[in-house]
Amino acid sequence: MVQLYNLHPFGSQRVVPCKQEPAHFCCGQDVLFVASTAASCRVEVFAVREQGRCEALGSFATLGPVLRMAHSSAGDYLVTIEEKSKATFLRAYMNWRCMSAGSSRVCVRMVGHKMEESYSEALKEQMSVLEMPLSDPPLCISCCPVNGDLLVGCKNKLVMFCLKYHVINQNLTVLDFERSLILHIDNLIPAEIAFCAQHIAITTELDVLILKLELVQQSADRTEQCAQGVSAPEKAVDGGSPSTHPLQLELDEFIICQKPVELLGEESKLCEIPVTLESTELPTEDTKHFQVQYLLFRHFAPDQSPFGFCEEAKLHSVQLLPVFQTAYEETENKRKLLSLFCFFSLPHVGYLYSLGKIVELISTYQYSEKSEQAVLTPQFLHVITSQNLQCFTVRCSAAAARGEDPYIDTTVKACPPATLDVCTLRMQLFIGPRAICHFKNHIILLTKADTEDITERRKPTRRMLSRMADSIKSRTNSESEPGWNLYIINTVSTIQLYREMVEYSRTYENVKTESCIHLLSEAHLLVRAAIMDPHFLKSDEKEDLLRAFRESCAFLGDCYSRFDTKDYHLALPYYRMSGLSMTEVLKRLVSEGDEIQTYERGFIFYLTHSLNEDSNEELSKESGNKVLQIFYLADPVQLPDILCSPSMRNICPLTAVKYLQKVEQMMPSVVLTLTKAFLALKMGDLTMYEHEMHSYKETTLACGFIGQPRLLQQRKEGIVMPTEFAVHLKEMQPGLLVAATVALHENSKIELEEADTFFKTLCNSSENTIPQLLVDFWEALLVVSSQEKILQELLLRVTSQYVWRISKKQLPETKPLKTTEDLINSCSHFGLIVPWVTSIMSVGCSSDKDHHEDVSRLQSLLCSQSINIASALPVLEPLTEADSVGLTIRVLCNTRLGKYEEAIDQLLRRCPDAAVFYAQHELKGDNQALWWNKLLPEICKRTRLTGNDSPVLISSLKAETLSIVAMELELRDFLSLLPEDGTAAFFLPHLLHCSQRKLLT
Repeated sequence: MVQLYNLHPFGSQRVVPCKQEPAHFCCGQDVLFVASTAASCRVEVFAVREQGRCEALGSFATLGPVLRMAHSSAGDYLVTIEEKSKATFLRAYMNWRCMSAGSSRVCVRMVGHKMEESYSEALKEQMSVLEMPLSDPPLCISCCPVNGDLLVGCKNKLVMFCLKYHVINQNLTVLDFERSLILHIDNLIPAEIAFCAQHIAITTELDVLILKLELVQQSADRTEQCAQGVSAPEKAVDGGSPSTHPLQLELDEFIICQKPVELLGEESKLCEIPVTLESTELPTEDTKHFQVQYLLFRHFAPDQSPFGFCEEAKLHSVQLLPVFQTAYEETENKRKLLSLFCFFSLPHVGYLYSLGKIVELISTYQYSEKSEQAVLTPQFLHVITSQNLQCFTVRCSAAAARGEDPYIDTTVKACPPATLDVCTLRMQLFIGPRAICHFKNHIILLTKADTEDITERRKPTRRMLSRMADSIKSRTNSESEPGWNLYIINTVSTIQLYREMVEYSRTYENVKTESCIHLLSEAHLLVRAAIMDPHFLKSDEKEDLLRAFRESCAFLGDCYSRFDTKDYHLALPYYRMSGLSMTEVLKRLVSEGDEIQTYERGFIFYLTHSLNEDSNEELSKESGNKVLQIFYLADPVQLPDILCSPSMRNICPLTAVKYLQKVEQMMPSVVLTLTKAFLALKMGDLTMYEHEMHSYKETTLACGFIGQPRLLQQRKEGIVMPTEFAVHLKEMQPGLLVAATVALHENSKIELEEADTFFKTLCNSSENTIPQLLVDFWEALLVVSSQEKILQELLLRVTSQYVWRISKKQLPETKPLKTTEDLINSCSHFGLIVPWVTSIMSVGCSSDKDHHEDVSRLQSLLCSQSINIASALPVLEPLTEADSVGLTIRVLCNTRLGKYEEAIDQLLRRCPDAAVFYAQHELKGDNQALWWNKLLPEICKRTRLTGNDSPVLISSLKAETLSIVAMELELRDFLSLLPEDGTAAFFLPHLLHCSQRKLLT
């Protein structure tokens, strides 16, 4: 892979017109602050315009020379560490923009000082300087880019100041700070710190420690405990003690170097650096309480590489880079922190860590020479060495994209990996780079050439000596003095650099596959990082960036389709992200008239998945036939799947059949036969259709549809639609159609609701009409299904349909595929109809004869033990007791619910002839007592009232009831049940039978 792409990320450069030599500088929202050397003790402010043009806004005096300075976008303030009389001071400059309006008024106040009402209005027209006293000299500072809080590093501690907004009146809001927290860190002198979103990165000469302040919810009695914070364990790493310095001088002056140490996540607690929290806020209800979480500790051994000496090995340029969630219109002003990255560097190598749920090293940067300083941006890492300004690629956008969408590496979306090798985009020669910072699309670079550098630079070549002899003599002394310049280097636009990367990638297209993919991945990440920028929505390049993003996805899709790579499957998600249609992709990859063109796995993978989806895109006849040829040559087994794709509707069926016949000679299958039958229907060749359909048994054909469901049903805009094949089967072989649909359902190829839509559409039924073919499907599914939830749903559905037809006197539009007898014999959910039901129906009205099948199916269902009667009662409600059907249904329901007395009352009232039949079948076991407690008294009562006019009751009483009671009861109990006004001769035989049974026992 190519490590150096000689691209051009740096555009024009302009000199900042500083009056004095810069000592320190930093960038604001749209300005540049430059602190001069010790002589003038001033800070010059420049507005940065387009293309890096500078406009002086003014300057203000400082207390003394500036040692450190930083600007906060939140609050728009400048904070400095200044020195005067060998003492250091921490100051914050607020409202400094009033200088550009010509105001020279300055208000100096102590932090937390209560502003008097008398001069509050004047604050609008004057700069405000806040003095922030500290018990120890400040060493380093950092402002949080999210909320504007300030962190100050001192010896053995860090002090956090919270930014406060004090509303004086409607027109005036004044900024102030409150010292809220002190982090006591033993045996640590911070060289640099970085602060962002409660994350803190601290570096010493050879140590890096990253902490996170976590808010904790606690009760009042735990406040003191929280303020004390947490400490690192006493156990030392590699045998050292907590107070041991990495370099220890022994008595004999040997230098003992500790091994390099890297501790990530929970393990970083073992770093031997105890941290104690001290809250300095006045306790209120809103007081925040923190605890410390260790994220990373890394200790480096002194640099013993050939590039430098031990004493030069020091860490520098620690940074925390936030990446915010991709902006959307409705949340434009509500930036959400998505990911956080930490960078720090040694003289010859830099490290970039991701501080997400998992702390991990994502990139390592090797420099060609000793670095002076580095600055990290979402798109690049800029490093200065003694002679160069170097630009490296970074992986922040790739890591952040995965943080935003953990499932990004799927068939729908993809992103180059965060572990992608870094490369150098540019090494730009500069003489004497000393300091660097970054601002939007500008790099501010301070160069300072030493005397020997200038002399060397101006030394003439040998052939020029004679010509330049006079000019050398005329040099003034000032020309050999050290020279400095402060440059604003304008980085080229993302679109321009993206275009250059794409153009450059073509040089590797046919030579180095990995380099081509790598450079296109760099271009993709470059654009992705620009889109994730919070200012993206307001960018003038918004549409161009989105277009470039889609284009970069298309280029990557081309690479993974054309090249034989292990990640060939990425062709699919990149093409999908590009927005290209299949037709457009085919035009990009398929050469016209090239019959010997070969196709790589990535292209076949893309076509396979795209054609297997229910897409609305239809390929032309020419494109479809080309796709058939591609799969016949590359993967002929997939031809049946491809031919059933909705996108292939326009292909020539005759050509497709020829391909299938060739494949069938090598690999015959049921699916292939069904596909040929499908194509025969499209051609109208019924002879060929019949020949293919008779090649296998019907059960085999039904199972064959499992291999390719789209022969029967295809999806259009998410709705299941029947094919021509299904329409033909409905007319000619409805049994095969139903069996095939049942097989599809049982193999999770179609859902129950989808099957409903399928059959309704197939039968041209309205939304509320249930076609008979759908009922046939439900009944067939009852035979094979084993899922209790689906069974109960099906039982309620068929019950509801039977009830609707019976109550509405509606006949099915087609003859049912199975009779009631067939269902009883094949399905356990349809039970044998009990005799007493037949008895009731035998004396029923003739109007039910037309619906005999539906009635018998309903009765059969209720005679089984499968259906949940309680759930079915609302469905059965339309059937009243007005006829024999309603009576049987009511009695069956009462019986299943255990309401035998109610059932007997209904029979005695409506059909007494069936009461004894009912008792013989149902009153068994514990329910047999109803014979003498319920049935015998009722029959006797009704017989006495009707006399000899009720022969059915009398015969029932004589033949069945008394015989059963006499067999079961004791003689005394039997006598107590007999009516007092009965005829003795009528009951005598049963009394004798009861007494004889007693004597025998």
